[in-house]
Amino acid sequence: MNKVEKVTAGLNGTIKVPGDKSISHRAVMFGAIANGTTTIEGFLPGEDCLSTIACFQKLGVHIDAQGDKVKVDGNGWSGLTEPTEILDVGNSGTTTRLMLGILATRPFHSVVIGDASIGKRPMSRVTNPLREMGALIDGRNNGNLTPLSIRGGTTRGIAYSSKVASAQVKSSILLAGLQSEGVTSVTEPELSRDHTERMLQAFGVEVERDGLTVSVKGGQELTGQHVIVPGDISSAAFFLVAGAIVPNSHIVLKNVGINPTRTGIIDVLRKMGASLELMNEKETNGEPVADIVISTSELKGCEIGGDIIPRLIDEIPVIAVLATQAQGKTVIRDAEELKVKETNRIDTVVSELKKLGAKIEATDDGMVIEGPIQLNGNTVNSHGDHRIGMAMAIAGCIANSSVTVEKSEAIAVSYPNFFEHINSLQ
Repeated sequence: MNKVEKVTAGLNGTIKVPGDKSISHRAVMFGAIANGTTTIEGFLPGEDCLSTIACFQKLGVHIDAQGDKVKVDGNGWSGLTEPTEILDVGNSGTTTRLMLGILATRPFHSVVIGDASIGKRPMSRVTNPLREMGALIDGRNNGNLTPLSIRGGTTRGIAYSSKVASAQVKSSILLAGLQSEGVTSVTEPELSRDHTERMLQAFGVEVERDGLTVSVKGGQELTGQHVIVPGDISSAAFFLVAGAIVPNSHIVLKNVGINPTRTGIIDVLRKMGASLELMNEKETNGEPVADIVISTSELKGCEIGGDIIPRLIDEIPVIAVLATQAQGKTVIRDAEELKVKETNRIDTVVSELKKLGAKIEATDDGMVIEGPIQLNGNTVNSHGDHRIGMAMAIAGCIANSSVTVEKSEAIAVSYPNFFEHINSLQ
């Protein structure tokens, strides 16, 4: 439980947000299946990414983790060995789905389990195509729910059309495709985040892209690399919103990843009239990076939907907070994917913000928010969802009295020093 008080003098200063969660996961996994040593700087030592390390250690990979520095001694695909223990992914959907793609091609048996939240999240979007490739996977609800049992082995490439724009689905199939016969391709309805494609290329893999289709040839090996992980834009989003809505604020966020498949939050802030600029743009390990500067802004409501949604799906909880301070109506649509995150984020965001007096209503595929409105202090609950917890804390910075966030320990999943950073800017 954490209590957040109204910020009276503005949020001012410079912070470096934690390393990108998606890239941290992939750096460990790709290092584990690569030949040679992979060193990682800026790794996110949050609970989800630590679950990835623990799982691959159980698969026989030597990994030395010291805070945000990690060393992975890879021995190629064949270096993975049959685990003697169940692979516990904790609360990490990324660990679950990407690791399934790797395990699908390994000639041994493994069992994957997670916490109660993971036990409710749909896995058939990954297990069905992996079965189509030849993997033997079973579990609750015909392999849709954990625990999952995987008997890997000889797999063949497929041309898969995904119904959802999901980087986890795409990545899982491509990882299996690297050790399958022939070519494996994934076609998406919209482009999802492309960290997997970029990092595979950095590790020496040939990846082909044609519009919304990405493909790899089987039989490819990875070579260990030095990976510098940029700051996570999904974590930066909370302070971008705070900087825009807390009066008298000016925040500099250093070295943040600005991968175009992830910058929907920047597009929305600019569309709503925020004072935001990018500085010191560069590229690291194939990923674009910049410092982001945000200041208090006059905001106007807007409509958010269509192909931008996959580029900001994780930021919608805090975008809802942003919308409460914008002039007019903000409509978020086409966001059904929020229903199968750590919580049903549509219902949870709406119910928790209503406790603070927000004018917000749920729709079948999103929400409608009216602003600007003075938020009130109250007790809210993260429901065990890190992004809900952080969104409510940012709301507390502008509420007329303190906001208490219950189950705030969930925030450690992606941003262990979140509350320290709020305090450091005051």
